[in-house]
Amino acid sequence: MAKAGTDGGKRSFWRGVPRWARVCTVFGVVLMVLSGAVLVGYKALLARYEGSVGQGDLFGDQAAGAQQRKSDIKGPLNILLVGIDPRNPRTPPLADSIMILHVPAGMDRGYLFSLPRDLRVEIPEFPKANYAGGTGRLNAAMSYGSRVPGQNPDAARGFELLAMAVQQVTGIQRFDAGAIINFTGFKKIVDAMGGVDMYIERDVKSEHLRPDGSPRQLKPGGGGYLGPQAQYRKGQAHLNGWQALDYVRQRYPHNGVPDADYGRQRHQQQFIKAMVDQAFSADVVTNPVKLDRVIRAGGQSLIFNGRGNSVVDFALALKNIRSESIETIKLPAGGIGTGSAYKGEKLLPPAEDFFAALRNEQVDAFMLEHPEFKQKNT
Repeated sequence: MAKAGTDGGKRSFWRGVPRWARVCTVFGVVLMVLSGAVLVGYKALLARYEGSVGQGDLFGDQAAGAQQRKSDIKGPLNILLVGIDPRNPRTPPLADSIMILHVPAGMDRGYLFSLPRDLRVEIPEFPKANYAGGTGRLNAAMSYGSRVPGQNPDAARGFELLAMAVQQVTGIQRFDAGAIINFTGFKKIVDAMGGVDMYIERDVKSEHLRPDGSPRQLKPGGGGYLGPQAQYRKGQAHLNGWQALDYVRQRYPHNGVPDADYGRQRHQQQFIKAMVDQAFSADVVTNPVKLDRVIRAGGQSLIFNGRGNSVVDFALALKNIRSESIETIKLPAGGIGTGSAYKGEKLLPPAEDFFAALRNEQVDAFMLEHPEFKQKNT
């Protein structure tokens, strides 16, 4: 049974993460919940893995007095995955990446889609953090909800408000599980696997890092950076931890990402699939030492809540899903205002049709009729 709400899982979890290291992805979480086939036959690792995962009351269940009851995991499932920019323990975190993994009733495939972090939404009232509610950008819901008077911000409580806001946007009545991942753990997962092979869709330059991974120097007075840039050339590439994180952070046209944050979302989704492929490779699965490192790095990188079911329960329940059976979705959206008048993003009307199909368990049929929702490589 999940030990939701224990302080030990959150204690010092976000300490020591530099401000520039904005967590753009939730790759470790996807690896975690899709690793069931790897974990079968490695029972000696399960307790070690589960014990390393941070636990948090991400949905407010324990605070509301609900009993966390373990039950069989059956589809359809909706899992909310959030990467955050923790900056420092005293600063309320923003949600830097917001993804939903939808698993239909058959439990043999999934649909992965991102919500723009700058999406303008109605954020619900949240008395736990003395937040009166209002209109704002979706990523700010994590910050508003995490504030605890007289204490350091509580990321788990921030996740609760963010989940409420996402539910209002999508119409999803209840998430079956949720997780938060941090940047340090992400790099450790990739490095524990020996890096990840993936196809780079176009030449991309780094805004923040040099070719050796060290930070670029800020220009005097701000307004950009100086010095050589790490570069990621179009074609097959092998990325280590810092390179992978840096690549999926890039979102500026002058660095080779013409569609800005939507391009970054696409790169994140592409990398999720590449990382899952790597996790299932013979190089990892048949190497107990490497597998142990990957499993422990994944566990140490996240806070998880399965609403009564453990991380291992979910991993085993989703053991039939592979990367090729994960469809990545691009929701139609556009900006509100331009330049200095930019206010954020809005979803276009067809996105509501997708959400309706999701709620009615008709995503398969919807995608056949709307192939434009399938994420393209460029």
